[in-house]
Amino acid sequence: MNKAELITTMSLHSELSKKESKAALTSLLTAVTKSLSEGDQVQINGFGTFSLSYYPARSGRNPQTGEVIEIEGANKPVFKAAKALKDVL
Repeated sequence: MNKAELITTMSLHSELSKKESKAALTSLLTAVTKSLSEGDQVQINGFGTFSLSYYPARSGRNPQTGEVIEIEGANKPVFKAAKALKDVL
């Protein structure tokens, strides 16, 4: 399912128009992104938790040249599904 299909599904399952559903989804994504960028986690009961996980710097290889390169450490987003969601699946 892509974003457009999600917006259509949201409008079918609610009393919102597609335009309102798009605004609601955009607002949700913006709020989650902002919270994660500030280092906070976002917990949605019955669905799951979005958080950041730090991956430390490491050595890697350039596949074309075989040269050893240093890959910088980075914060990456992680999603952990709630038990209720796992039970449904």
